Amino acid sequence: MNQRPLALVSLRTFEAVARRLSFSGAADELHLTQSAVSRQIQALEAELGAPLFSRATRRVELTVAGQALSSAVVPALARIDAAVTALRQQRARRHLTVSTYASFATSWLLPRLAGFQQQHPDIDIRISTQDHLITLEEPDVDVALRHHFDATVPPGGERLFGSVLTPVVGPLTAQGGPPLNQPADLARHTLIEPDDPRDAVNHYSWSYWLAAQGLPGLMPQRWLYLHYTHQQAQAAAAGQGVALAHLALVHQTLDRGELVEPFGAPGRLRLPGAHWLVLLPGARLRPELRAFAQWLRDEAALTRARIDADQA
Repeated sequence: MNQRPLALVSLRTFEAVARRLSFSGAADELHLTQSAVSRQIQALEAELGAPLFSRATRRVELTVAGQALSSAVVPALARIDAAVTALRQQRARRHLTVSTYASFATSWLLPRLAGFQQQHPDIDIRISTQDHLITLEEPDVDVALRHHFDATVPPGGERLFGSVLTPVVGPLTAQGGPPLNQPADLARHTLIEPDDPRDAVNHYSWSYWLAAQGLPGLMPQRWLYLHYTHQQAQAAAAGQGVALAHLALVHQTLDRGELVEPFGAPGRLRLPGAHWLVLLPGARLRPELRAFAQWLRDEAALTRARIDADQA
């Protein structure tokens, strides 16, 4: 039995003849001569060992073998053509890929992204969220948004805004829970802590903030450990305890009253790191990438103004 795969060009010729039931009509559609179409069909029939068309004087009809092949070839070619069309359209559209970490995407980028999309409806954006730092040679990423300490900032990084840590609670906790008039009152509350063993996360922990308040030995009523910072803020908003939040990532939530700073501005702690924009060296500075980078700069300026310029 011949196991050699059939050539796609022969199958396309067969599909055109089967659809039109005409060798001359298929020849016109495919920009071939009628004799070239006939030769391709004859070669296909020889490959299969069965006639595909019955050729009467005035008409062409599919044989049983031709009908069986047509039922398989027509939908298969339609799927191939649809996939090719979609790929061509996708390649023709302007697009860019952003790499960032989940909490930054959830708390800062996504709530603002509709504004950029309204200004640039023809630009497709892919957001890749991951905790680990990508390499500067990442081929599929155009821009990275990351939190860095000054010593770890990649070459060419642009500072968006600084890190200001502040305790936050939900309005029900602020109004109906044990008093939160001073940091020592945290001993009567649940503290929501990052569940992350990395050394860099120590700067976001309660031990770091409490030490800065002169309370290194304070123990809360209980601990609640969550991995992502946006989860910690959500838990605080739901009344599960007191979380430490990046002011830049939650200031809109504070403005809406969904979170409350119990200690106000005196409870804010400036961290040594900052949030950075990094255009990857391998990314071509296409117009859509330049537009997105400028939009990020403009949004970052608004954030800096909101969280207090001298702390941003």
